[in-house]
Amino acid sequence: MAVYPQQMPVVNIQPGMFQSPTDQKTTWSSGICDCCEDIQICCFGFWCPCCLLCQISSDFGECFCLCLLDMFSGCIPSTSMALRSTMRERFRIQGSICSDCAVVTFCTQCSWCQMAREMKVRRRPHVFANAPSSVQIHMHAAQPMAYTTTPPTGLYPPAP
Repeated sequence: MAVYPQQMPVVNIQPGMFQSPTDQKTTWSSGICDCCEDIQICCFGFWCPCCLLCQISSDFGECFCLCLLDMFSGCIPSTSMALRSTMRERFRIQGSICSDCAVVTFCTQCSWCQMAREMKVRRRPHVFANAPSSVQIHMHAAQPMAYTTTPPTGLYPPAP
């Protein structure tokens, strides 16, 4: 009869986000004037712009009524600017806070349509092949391994 020690492997999985090897920033998936690229978003932004911004806020993980604060912010829609700059930083899109301010102030509805198209593109599922893993497996032996017979080999060891 063979004696095999009862030991459990310890698996440490470090949480982390997948990052591409290159640390480059990307551009917006569509331009500010590409409103007709997605007619559904374009019509939604033209006929009901507040509803579009509420939808963008909700899809982005913010409070859906965040856009209502723009009505009280004066000439610069500050919450739209904050949402756009946060989206730009999260998705690693090139730009600056100054460009966000200019686009949101002078092309408000077009900027909302652009953010909606970007959210639509980013929500598509991505498949990563051969993504680097940060899984580390450590085996801690509770006692020295002693075998009275040869250790089992293969996926299914033979029955004793």
